[in-house]
Amino acid sequence: MELLRKWLGHPEDIYNLLRFKMGGYRAVMPRMDTDSLGCGLRTCYRYLNQTSRSFAAVIQALDGELRHAVCIFYLVLRALDTVEDDMSIPLDVKVPMLHEFHSHLYQPDWKYTESKEKDRQVLEDFPTISMEFRNLSKVYQDVISDICHKMGVGMAEFLEKKVDSQHEWDKYCHYVAGLVGIGLSRLFSASELEDSIVGQDTELANSMGLFLQKTNIIRDYLEDQMEGREFWPREVWSRYAKKLSDLAKPENIDVAVQCLNELITNALHHVPDVLTYLSRLKNQSVFNFCAIPQVMAIATLAACYNNQQVFRGVVKIRKGQAVTLMMDATNIQAVKAIMYQYVEEIYQKIPSTDPSSNKTQQVIASIRALSLPGSPMASRHHYSPIYLSCAMLLAALSWQYLSTLSKATEEYVQAGDN
Repeated sequence: MELLRKWLGHPEDIYNLLRFKMGGYRAVMPRMDTDSLGCGLRTCYRYLNQTSRSFAAVIQALDGELRHAVCIFYLVLRALDTVEDDMSIPLDVKVPMLHEFHSHLYQPDWKYTESKEKDRQVLEDFPTISMEFRNLSKVYQDVISDICHKMGVGMAEFLEKKVDSQHEWDKYCHYVAGLVGIGLSRLFSASELEDSIVGQDTELANSMGLFLQKTNIIRDYLEDQMEGREFWPREVWSRYAKKLSDLAKPENIDVAVQCLNELITNALHHVPDVLTYLSRLKNQSVFNFCAIPQVMAIATLAACYNNQQVFRGVVKIRKGQAVTLMMDATNIQAVKAIMYQYVEEIYQKIPSTDPSSNKTQQVIASIRALSLPGSPMASRHHYSPIYLSCAMLLAALSWQYLSTLSKATEEYVQAGDN
């Protein structure tokens, strides 16, 4: 019944979940015909679906040859990330592997069969992935190889050191996510679906990645603590506690939330760049691919802001809310309205005594200036009394059915993916 009560409070979730399930998802995730693909590409898309159902859905919605380039790009980086994550590989072996990994793209027989990680198939069958990499146009190969090399070097750098300063936080996020944004942007331009400026403006592309990565790091505080990982910058958390783990102690909850708010404020500084980047995109499939994760991120930050639950459990946006965002974020005016809505939600929650309150207000003011409401999206949550009554009746009749939505849909609409 708790699920029913949640839906009664958000009738738009019910409507959009049904609309999504009954075919609305095809607007943002049209199905790809794999029958016409060669054996190698079919295998690559199978690995894509196995390693990330959510990314698989949006990648397969991309237009033309860009779809295959991004699929291979994802699998190459997934293989690289699997090496980094594998704690069974000694550092004296892992560091050279990360540095040299990009060279294996041109070695038809290279593979690694000793990994213990869950995604080890991308290493064990790397010859199939590298073969399809070499089948791509050279402009795509050059981008993927270059980003793989830079990311491997960056991953090796942070294997033995923690994130101390905010500058190092930005640097770490650049290596693991900003470079992905830069690489994708260069692929968009190489495909000629987007103008050359999209791939050339690395600062904006980097911000796209940093905003997503920082959101994940902020949200995943407790999970990372439980698994022995620390990604919050010492420069920030050391002002609130002696150890990062101390923020999870009940007696420290007030200062913990203040630290959380400061990091969210830091992440919000990337939103103007995100809006500028998205405003340059022309191709609908590329826009959807880029915009959906960004609106998920701002909604997640709004849910986390000033929220003690970040230090007690999992904070994530409702699945119906995520579906609404997916189906709404199809043009720049809609995205601006969504951003405006969620920064206003944050603004309303700013405690007057919060040490970062002035900075939070300032960054929200800069976002407001770029995302003033005025489009139809600005009032997209207005529903008539008749609609509300029908929606509540629908909820009472169908809440149990909706709770069993397909696993693939549920995984896709979660706010974020590793």
